[in-house]
Amino acid sequence: MANVVVVGAQWGDEGKGKLVDWLSERADVVCRFQGGHNAGHTLVIDGEVFKLNALPSGVVRGGKLSVIGNGVVLDPWHLVAEIAAIRKQGVEISPETLMIAENTPLILPYHGELDRAREAQASVAKIGTTGRGIGPAYEDKVGRRVIRVADLADPATLELRVDRALVHHNALRAGLGLDAIDKAALIASLNEIAPEILQYAQPVWKVLNEQRRAGKRILFEGAQGALLDIDFGTYPFVTSSNVIAGQAATGTGIGPGAIDFVLGIVKAYTTRVGEGPFPTELFDDDGQRLGERGREFGTVTGRQRRCGWFDAVLVRQTCLTSGVNGIALTKLDVLDGFETLKICTGYELDGAVLDYLPTAADQQARVRPVYETLEGWNQSTEGARSWAELPAEAIKYVRRVEELIGCPVALLSTSPEREDTILVTDPFAD
Repeated sequence: MANVVVVGAQWGDEGKGKLVDWLSERADVVCRFQGGHNAGHTLVIDGEVFKLNALPSGVVRGGKLSVIGNGVVLDPWHLVAEIAAIRKQGVEISPETLMIAENTPLILPYHGELDRAREAQASVAKIGTTGRGIGPAYEDKVGRRVIRVADLADPATLELRVDRALVHHNALRAGLGLDAIDKAALIASLNEIAPEILQYAQPVWKVLNEQRRAGKRILFEGAQGALLDIDFGTYPFVTSSNVIAGQAATGTGIGPGAIDFVLGIVKAYTTRVGEGPFPTELFDDDGQRLGERGREFGTVTGRQRRCGWFDAVLVRQTCLTSGVNGIALTKLDVLDGFETLKICTGYELDGAVLDYLPTAADQQARVRPVYETLEGWNQSTEGARSWAELPAEAIKYVRRVEELIGCPVALLSTSPEREDTILVTDPFAD
């Protein structure tokens, strides 16, 4: 059976939630493999809106196993609150339907405090984080001082882990003018939340490999977008984890050979939340129109997203770094009614034209988009479920996107409703 990885191929907010939900009906297991509760997925099912952060999108579909992999950093208090909120909407969540990797790192209160304190420093350029402690938790993971889910089961191990973490964090906090961490209160809080989390703890790497051998279909769900990848994104304005498709293997403990299809989610234009370079950003009426029609506000932060024309250079680049087999093009309907549309086909830098985004931050800030202009369309594409329902100019736009990014369209989404999807290639096909 085919196993599919879903990744965002821009700066996030591409509509992954709807597509993962659409695909999850065909999957047996849905697995999150990176990021934290800074990721926001909005699902619209039969008119009801579900907003998820830490939970995999598969939880809203009965009969699916949802998995939080070790590549995720997990705020246990947020997870418990999110589970309670989703249960109020009629969704059943139990150890039979949700599993957390035993080696998943935990986000603790001091991670968020450190995150916010750093962003508040007037002398330091802001990264634009959500302030939820994601970055500091990943720092502790690679610094070998993080507390993991399995540590909650043994008081002696937990105290040793806390002692190691506090040596580092209390020194940092002193430099930032923050009070020292109350060790006893922290351990008491962890002991209190432990039973809520440990009931879901499992050796995920083992279970997923068993599921694969049993012929189950596994859907790997990424958070954020590939342009926020810690290595291949617009550094330092990135998230703190690897976002590209290869992380699905290391973030769950399943080998890369188990991945059969990589689906890149791509918005028909470009948006970005927070700081950092954005070559095709618009500051005119067209940019305002894209934002209003696309309802471009962050699920987690509520911040208005920056909007611009489609950047084929960046999407071609992310399709290569993630090994994308096909894209799901979303929000095509937002482009309805534009007289003309533009696509970025290259960058001008110091008199030369580049076909990729350079790594150096000063060069990223100075590149200027080279545009190709296409004819728009007046007819509505909203809710279209077949190519025959699309205007000829819309089809031409989609075909030109395919040519420029060097990757075919596997799915086309024309509204937030899950059924308003045109299937070209089934990612789960054997």
